[in-house]
Amino acid sequence: MFSFFKKDPTKKLNKLYDRKLEEAMLAQRNGNIRAYSMITAEAEKIREQILEIDPSNKI
Repeated sequence: MFSFFKKDPTKKLNKLYDRKLEEAMLAQRNGNIRAYSMITAEAEKIREQILEIDPSNKI
């Protein structure tokens, strides 16, 4: 009945995922490939969490 009051759990994770990808892009542009790969790995972990919650989510 009150399901529209519940927050979408993937919304926060999607924002975090997008932020991590942007951080990774900036690190790559600055030539810091090590940081780029570490941040990209973190983003992939977040993506896996999103897919566990909602497998139909297309990122």
